[in-house]
Parts: sequence; structure tokens; C-alpha cells
Amino acid sequence: MAGSSHGHTPAAWTGVTIAFIGFAVAGVFMVMAEPIGFWAGMVIVALGGVVGAAMRAAGLGQPKETHPVHQVAATTAKPTAEPAGVEG
Repeated sequence: MAGSSHGHTPAAWTGVTIAFIGFAVAGVFMVMAEPIGFWAGMVIVALGGVVGAAMRAAGLGQPKETHPVHQVAATTAKPTAEPAGVEG
């Protein structure tokens, strides 16, 4: 994955960091048996996804058209042949 720069963007780092904080908050409140705090943590987790998506839409994520894996897959796609042993 390191060769494809997967997740090495400000949008990915920010979204994952916020979600991690949300999981930590939810975990602490779950151990304390406080449902309100647990659900507040889950809201923070969801907020991490929203913030990451908003940052990607603002141009801080990796665009799909320049992703190396997509470029390689588009240039090496070959039509599939019939499987061996199947007569038609």
C-alpha cells in the first residue's frame, strides 16, 4: 500500500484521527457504563467520516484519476477468454 500513497493525504489523516478519538471516548464511557457518553463518542466517530469526506471534496484528498492503481488497471485490462475445458 505504501507504493500507491493510499491514505497519505490530509483528509485521510484528519478523518482517521477524529474517528480514533471518538472510539477512545466511546470506550471510556462504555467502561464507565454511561450510555450518553458512549453515544457522544459514536457521534464523534461519524463526524470523523464527515470531516474526511468534506476535506476530500475540498481537494485535500487523493483524486481517483491520478491514483496509480487505477491507471495500471485501466491499461492492463484484457478481455477474458472461456475457462479451460469448457466447450462451446
